[in-house]
Amino acid sequence: MAPEVRTVVNLKPYRQALALPGLRSLLLVSVLARIPLTATGVTLTFYVVLDLGRGYGAAGLVGAASTVGAALGSPLLGRLVDRRGLRPVLALTTVAEAVFWASAPTLSYPVLLPAAFLAGLLALPVFSVVRQSVAALVPAERRRPAYALDSMSVELSFMVGPALAVALATAISPRTTLWAVGAGIVASGVAFWLLNPPTRSADEPAGPHRKVSRREWLTPRLLAVLAVSLAATLVLGGTDVAVVAVLRASGEVGWTGVVLAMWAVASLVGGFAYGAVSRSFSPLALMAALSLCTIPVGLGGSHWWLLCLALVPAGRSAPTIAATSDAVSRLAPAGVRGEAMGLHGSAVTVGIAVGAPLAGAVIDASAPLWGFAVTGAIGALVALVVLPVELRHRRETLGEAAPAELAAATT
Repeated sequence: MAPEVRTVVNLKPYRQALALPGLRSLLLVSVLARIPLTATGVTLTFYVVLDLGRGYGAAGLVGAASTVGAALGSPLLGRLVDRRGLRPVLALTTVAEAVFWASAPTLSYPVLLPAAFLAGLLALPVFSVVRQSVAALVPAERRRPAYALDSMSVELSFMVGPALAVALATAISPRTTLWAVGAGIVASGVAFWLLNPPTRSADEPAGPHRKVSRREWLTPRLLAVLAVSLAATLVLGGTDVAVVAVLRASGEVGWTGVVLAMWAVASLVGGFAYGAVSRSFSPLALMAALSLCTIPVGLGGSHWWLLCLALVPAGRSAPTIAATSDAVSRLAPAGVRGEAMGLHGSAVTVGIAVGAPLAGAVIDASAPLWGFAVTGAIGALVALVVLPVELRHRRETLGEAAPAELAAATT
């Protein structure tokens, strides 16, 4: 008789999370909705370079304008969700997206720049809304696997969206790709408007609530989580650029897609493991590990397969973003959770936007492997700066737990 085979991976946390009403449909819609959103950057780049005949620097300015707008708009839209509800915000942003993407192919470059900024300011807030809705649908003790699923869906979207945009832009035209991406974003807005996921749980008040001062919830610990989120995506943005530079220097640039795909798979596996384990991990610890493992990656750049292996330990983006999302959902009161998640989205956006040009500048001034080393070192430095806040929180937690345990022992 064959020996009994036991399941090594614990799937129970995922089964329990997906059994909760509304979560399965939310995650499914979010995967499809994020695909066109992840394609916006490369689509605008192709259009500016190929159709408008501008350089990559000009394309980068359009992307920067959109990024700055999104970083400013994300918390503002989150605040509107807290005060007015989700559907009015979705209606406003979906109309704004429709106007921008319908008119973008007809705009000259000087007009496209401010239009991209306004489009970023009123961008469809899918990423922050999904994370806010996860907090509303899932009890605090089950959020880790739920946020792990959310982060894995983000990885999948980034694997599919830009690749589809590149294929469409090269096979047909960048102008057509603009319209296709815009149509996908508008469809995403309509889908979320119809789904109308909750932004507060059943036991949280849905109507007007007491105004919560930012001093009450924008605590040093929440600011530390936002700093960790920014540092993590800074490392990721720098790694993207450094991978291309290292492979180009070694004459293996054709393997770039394979290397990035393997890195994404490693992140997916890390995110899955994070949600399946029985204990939680500090966002700070995950970000520090991500940064430290990124520093030596460039040493494996002599061959593409060595670079793949070197990137495996650095595949912690999904668990890190999941952990920071979970932390924000716990630290922010329900009445301001939309604004808090908007700030988290801004931190993630700014990190990616800063990491790529920073790594590029370092690589231009030195060598490709320093792109990994410098961005990883910055992440490690942020971890050291944030460490006292984390240690203070742990001391306070232990100090509160000790009297409770003593009281329980004496009864």
